[in-house]
Amino acid sequence: MGVVIPLEESKNKLASIKPLVDLTRADMERVNQLILSKAGSDVQMIPEVANHLISSGGKRLRPMLTLAAAALFDYRGDNHVKLATSVEFMHTATLLHDDVVDESDLRRGKSTARMIWGNQASVLVGDFLLGQAFRMMVEVGSLDALDVLSSAACVIAEGEVLQLSVAKNMETTEDDYLAVIRAKTAALFAAAAEVGPIVAEAGKSGRNALKSYGMNLGLAFQLVDDALDYGGKAADLGKNVGDDFREGKITLPVILAYRRGTEDERAFWRDAIEAGNSTDANLEKALGLITKYGTLSDTIGRAVHYGTIARDALAPLPDTAWKSALMEVIDFCIERVN
Repeated sequence: MGVVIPLEESKNKLASIKPLVDLTRADMERVNQLILSKAGSDVQMIPEVANHLISSGGKRLRPMLTLAAAALFDYRGDNHVKLATSVEFMHTATLLHDDVVDESDLRRGKSTARMIWGNQASVLVGDFLLGQAFRMMVEVGSLDALDVLSSAACVIAEGEVLQLSVAKNMETTEDDYLAVIRAKTAALFAAAAEVGPIVAEAGKSGRNALKSYGMNLGLAFQLVDDALDYGGKAADLGKNVGDDFREGKITLPVILAYRRGTEDERAFWRDAIEAGNSTDANLEKALGLITKYGTLSDTIGRAVHYGTIARDALAPLPDTAWKSALMEVIDFCIERVN
């Protein structure tokens, strides 16, 4: 069962990432070739595990942001391709590690690497990809880019640990939750966007604009993802509806429903999430409470808010096809709820 999430404003034409895909197509072909090359190893299991996830149909949004952010400032060169590949390897490594931590069975509609090769292989191949990412950053030779991406790697790891510390704790606040997704998701979006103007030598204002854009786009993206877990379709999600509920994840739709509920309803949430009583019947009840208190539409409202900040961050930049494509990505991320 899913919950229909109403958007306050409906547009005749849904936003798309196609403009961004079209603009970055040539460079993304180079990124994909570099991905295959750098995922190679004489140790046979490494390319097997890496390619299982790399070839599983992700949108590659983060590396496209790096390419577009560099092109936005008229970059001419090859280093943006290496940085975009580094960003994708960092993302892939975190997915491999996440699936182990979350004990996930599905990723993008396919069995997770850990289900096929085991937890140890997933963690170690993730480490290999992180190593390759840092080697490419060093090849680029930009200390600023290396600083931004290595700092993001630390923040992402902190976010993972922070999420563990609040897991299955119904006293988690919205501020706690935002701190987790800012670190786990938004930090890499911000870094992916910021290294574009760095490699293009665009100056501080350009860096700050793209960093703010990426950070707030990442927050909007994750808020929508967390709403979709209770209001999407399994075929679209690449995972089962309610997986976050079954794993005891504390996301904003649950936090709001818990805080707005009666004492009996809060007791239900503690039993379902903290005690792990996440039966199908309890999922149905959880969906009912989420609907009762309108927490999915409020979660989407938060996403719209951060999307507006991302849009304002780009507003002062010259109007180009690149800027227009990046603007449309904001709408695309939010309109996925349709």
